[in-house]
Amino acid sequence: MHSLVVTGTLLLLTAGASAQKAGSPPAKGPGIDAYHYTITKNSTAAHGAVVSAHPLASLAGLEMLRKGGNAVDAAIATQWALAVVYPGAGNIGGGGFMVARLAGNKEIALDYREMAPSRAHRDMYLDSKGNAIADKSLNGHLASGVPGTVAGLFAAHQYARLPMKVLIQPAIDFAEKGFVITAAEAHGLNANREDFEHFSTRPVAFVKNGPWQQGDTLIQKELAATLKRIQAYGQQGFYEGKTARLIVEEMQRGGGIITLEDLKAYKAKFRQPLNFSYRGYNIIGMPMPSSGGLLLNQMLKMIEPYNIGAMGFATPASVQLMTEAERRAYADRARYMGDADFVKVPVKALTSEAYLKNRMKDYDPQKAGNSRQTVEGVVPGYESEETTHLSVLDKEGNAVAVTTTLNNGYGSRTVVGGAGFLLNDEMDDFSAKPGSPNLFGAVGGTANAIAPGKRMLSSMAPTIVLKNRKPFLVAGTPGGTTIPTSVFQTIVNIIDFNMTLDDAVNKPKFHHQWLPDRIDIENGFPESTSDALKKMGYQLYDRKQIGRTEVIKVMPGGKLEAVADHRGDDSAAGF
Repeated sequence: MHSLVVTGTLLLLTAGASAQKAGSPPAKGPGIDAYHYTITKNSTAAHGAVVSAHPLASLAGLEMLRKGGNAVDAAIATQWALAVVYPGAGNIGGGGFMVARLAGNKEIALDYREMAPSRAHRDMYLDSKGNAIADKSLNGHLASGVPGTVAGLFAAHQYARLPMKVLIQPAIDFAEKGFVITAAEAHGLNANREDFEHFSTRPVAFVKNGPWQQGDTLIQKELAATLKRIQAYGQQGFYEGKTARLIVEEMQRGGGIITLEDLKAYKAKFRQPLNFSYRGYNIIGMPMPSSGGLLLNQMLKMIEPYNIGAMGFATPASVQLMTEAERRAYADRARYMGDADFVKVPVKALTSEAYLKNRMKDYDPQKAGNSRQTVEGVVPGYESEETTHLSVLDKEGNAVAVTTTLNNGYGSRTVVGGAGFLLNDEMDDFSAKPGSPNLFGAVGGTANAIAPGKRMLSSMAPTIVLKNRKPFLVAGTPGGTTIPTSVFQTIVNIIDFNMTLDDAVNKPKFHHQWLPDRIDIENGFPESTSDALKKMGYQLYDRKQIGRTEVIKVMPGGKLEAVADHRGDDSAAGF
């Protein structure tokens, strides 16, 4: 475990921030010491467990379970806290998805994905020659969709027990009184300093006099005031009133297009969860506009006829089989998937047994596939990435999986002046031009073209796995287009390879997304498997890390095991 202590004296010369000397009284939420905390990678619990990208956020969620709240309470509190302590992806300026399975067997899929502003149009990121301008949809004011997180948390609150003012309080404390930052967060803030200064029109709390160091204290007074307005006035405290005016004023100063009407009109939506079976387990995933659930459905069902367990973990045979399933699913993603409120997505056809069997008929276990030849499947009658995940399970059997995002790390790098939070750059998840790749290299078509009020296609895949109709796994990860493949591999690791939860989360992963036609492999991937795949004809690409998977597993006897990915500051908490 990694323990953090306060070091040095911090002088903050920025708006919304103030100085905090090392050794001064700890900044606390009730029962949470934001100056001294540990990163816990594995937690076993009897009553409830939370795993998220930051230990303070996990502790905020756990505190709500201790107060008598359920898994939804914990998930909401964790998200509020992440908006403060994990600014690279935690947010109130972005959006996300929640999949839940509540005691009593009620299943929920909540969509609070960002939406294109009313002034958005199909060609807004093209130059005079019709070519996509990549940076225009990634950085600055024009890159942001209308935020959905706040609306989503209030929509979810009907299934919680504790008042929202209680759930948001730890986040307010962390913002107002400060918390010590980790080495990873210090690195992130330093690496993005120039962007914060360039794309924001007012001074921001993320920039100080000199570089950030591990153990420094980050205080965000403006963000605390924004959270207090939400605490006092509900979601209207964000989408209307002072905060809404600050967002629009920021847009006007920087050339953005979000209006007061766009903010007031935003609504989170409950959708029908995606359900399917795999080897006797029932899986609950997120439907459109998240491609994650549908991709997971396709990939798992494509490999189900094969005895992958006998092939073994990370062998040439198992990696090749999974790669070819990934190739075919991502080809379908590029052609067919988008916001189902705007385009017809042929979900039943894409997940039918006959269709998936036909997709794998040209699979050859002796050689590499080819993405120029393996394109999307034929559906009769068809018409035309930084992210964070949290998982929660409580003793009553309420299971919640939430994946939320700003897209790129720190989103558009634009902080709303006077409000203290970062805006997303989710407009990049649309297809700026059919066939043109986005930040994550994903190629899209007309189904994911920009339109006013439309929600951009996502790869997020919050997932719940049931065993004998009871929660067995709660899982998810950040990672852009690697999200569905990381969840896919984690589930196969547990169900087919019988791996421990720690190994299933932390062993090296791989990824294929149709285009570019290559397998990305993580540090530590077996060299013998890499060599064998190259001999088959695959192109391999080394990546430092893939995803940061957060999983809770119900063990025999009913105890909960929560594992936080070793790839970051992710932390598990339980009691």
